[in-house]
Formats: sequence, structure tokens, C-alpha cells
Amino acid sequence: QVQLVESGGGLVQAGGSLRLSCVATGSIHNINDMAWYRQPPGKQRELVAIMTSAGNINSADSVKGRFTISRDYVENVVNLQMNSLRPEDTAVYYCNAEVRPYGRDNYYDYWGQGTRVTVSS
Repeated sequence: QVQLVESGGGLVQAGGSLRLSCVATGSIHNINDMAWYRQPPGKQRELVAIMTSAGNINSADSVKGRFTISRDYVENVVNLQMNSLRPEDTAVYYCNAEVRPYGRDNYYDYWGQGTRVTVSS
């Protein structure tokens, strides 16, 4: 059983910062990509940033220069440092990981339960 557990959401004023963390636990053989997605109110889920096992990063244009994704490969943690937050960053943020569980040959997508970020103007 593999689980992703997020933490760090909350309410912040525009211009402020928050740091989200997500830890993958359970019967994990290996993890490829780890990523953060978000779903603003009334909108579809969208990719915020993704970091591969090789350390390559891709992020949405709307967050470039403000958000930074990082990983701890030993602890199976992915973080999202969010600076200069804007009201339009308000969303539920989800952690995602491509995991190969022990005893399995394939990789599977796992999702966290989501953490809410609200940015007030």
C-alpha cells in the first residue's frame, strides 16, 4: 500500500509565502516523477510543477519565478515553495507520484488527498 500525505496549506495574504510538503510512504520500490497539481474553484486540475527522478523540472508558466519544486530522494518527499502568492493561486493542491511498489513490475500513479491554499487580496 502506497500513500501520499500532503501538509502545509492554509490561508495567506497576497504577496506571502507557503511551503507544501508531500511524503510518499508504504511499500515503495522506486519513484519516477513527483509533481504538484492544483484545482482552482470551478476549474479543472492543472499541473503546477513536476520533477523527474533525474532532477529535471518543468513548471507552469503562471508560477515560473515564484514557485520552486524540490525533492528528497532518500525520504521520498516532494516540496513546493510558493512565494509572491496571488489570489489566482487559490486552489486545492495535490501531490502526485509515479511509483513502482515492491513486488510489481509497473509504475502506477498515486495522489494525495489534497491541501487547500487560499490567497486573500
